[in-house]
Amino acid sequence: MALSAITSWDDAYANTIHIPGGESYPAKWSARARAFRDGIAATALAELDLRYGEAERERLDLFRPVSAAKGLAVFAHGGYWMSFDKSSWSHLAAGALAHGWAVCLPSYPLAPQARVATITRRFAAVVELAASRLSGPLRLAGHSAGGHLVARMICDDSPLSDDLRGRIAHVVSISGLHDLRPLLRTRMNVALGLDRTEAQRESAALREPLPGCSITCWVGGAERPEFIRQSKLLANIWTGLGAATEFAIAEGRHHFDVIDDLINPQSRLITTWLGK
Repeated sequence: MALSAITSWDDAYANTIHIPGGESYPAKWSARARAFRDGIAATALAELDLRYGEAERERLDLFRPVSAAKGLAVFAHGGYWMSFDKSSWSHLAAGALAHGWAVCLPSYPLAPQARVATITRRFAAVVELAASRLSGPLRLAGHSAGGHLVARMICDDSPLSDDLRGRIAHVVSISGLHDLRPLLRTRMNVALGLDRTEAQRESAALREPLPGCSITCWVGGAERPEFIRQSKLLANIWTGLGAATEFAIAEGRHHFDVIDDLINPQSRLITTWLGK
């Protein structure tokens, strides 16, 4: 077998230039999210801009089903810890709401103003605040950098309280980043400011999973090879450490449309996240 090496780490983690019409997706996401919020009153209850901290970006949106919620589903957005906020992703609550789950979508502090380790702790504050308003099990999902954040909630050094750790029923990391060390070789690290110590400490693949946790590492079949490798990596390592793990490929999906099935109540992604 011929050996190969990555010659451009920036290209390895680039998505927009490798997706047809990639630059058009942020505007599409924002429009769909806005339309969802505008139409939510007939089918669910919305609590917008709830504060979970003092910083301007430390706000979350909470969407509740009209009937009593089965539990709380929390979604962490992507953007390499450097971009986006909750306003672009409201529509992704549709699938879980249709199954009777309350859905939390937060903004969180971004680099370079915040380090990745700080973002991890502030995301835990999101979960703590949202979970204090609802009883029942927690199910976490995140995309790309958000996949990193939700996986970190079930690591051995999870910043969550013991009570909340016990309420997490399942985690889905969608195209998640689980070993941050390769990012040290990218230009984006000028903004992220990772050093080797933080990259190792913040990498779920280099940590132990919490006892009894379960996680699905979900990735699009048409994604960049590094994202597929990152998903396989965590599923492989944590299987050997006793976690209930699954590696799942969504055939034909790329990094920007792999999250679309969160909208569809009948999708395999929703079933995987929420259970049958």
